[in-house]
Amino acid sequence: MLITFFRSIVLYIIVLIVMRLMGKREIGQLQPFELAISIMIADLASIPMTEVGIPIFNGIVPILGLLVMHLLISLLNLKSLKAREIICGKPSILVYRGKIDEKILKKERFTINELQERLRGNGVVNLGDVEYAILETSGQVTVIQKPEKRNTIPEDFNIQPEYEGIPYDLVIDGKIMYKNLNSIGKNYAWLKKQVEKFNVKPEEALVVTIDGKGQIFCQRKENMNK
Repeated sequence: MLITFFRSIVLYIIVLIVMRLMGKREIGQLQPFELAISIMIADLASIPMTEVGIPIFNGIVPILGLLVMHLLISLLNLKSLKAREIICGKPSILVYRGKIDEKILKKERFTINELQERLRGNGVVNLGDVEYAILETSGQVTVIQKPEKRNTIPEDFNIQPEYEGIPYDLVIDGKIMYKNLNSIGKNYAWLKKQVEKFNVKPEEALVVTIDGKGQIFCQRKENMNK
């Protein structure tokens, strides 16, 4: 039992490292070859994890082999458009200039109900509001609404918004993010002075953030209120 426990930990660490090396993608955004490799890795890890009689390297070596295969395919995708088209496929336009393409729907085995469900997932309720709907190679549906149905943006009114920058975490769960403090040219003394306005010490804060305009958000840990 103890051997199985430690084998599971080792394989988990190996799989975690391999998945991190494969890159950052949400599950729904995996390309077909990435999904296939992910499933195979899970299957290869499960066998030596439960079967003590099988050497653990019988699972680790094939997993590393799949990682090499993934890196090679990814490199090929970067270098060759033709290879990218063969491996990943091409996006399909389900709705073109406001009209549903029935041939493409049948080819992709997409029903009207499924199309409507994907549109609702993109915040579009009415089919008549759609100018283009594109089925991406990852299986996601990108929706472009008709011009008169799109949300307005400052550019539509010739308004130039102020640059906002990005927010920085300064404290997370009572731990000071000194690297972020250095990035904005501040120090602990400045941070302490700012959070004291909220009657909180930096070490007592659940989170402290600062946005591009210099506005600070601070919340005390719950146990500090008791």
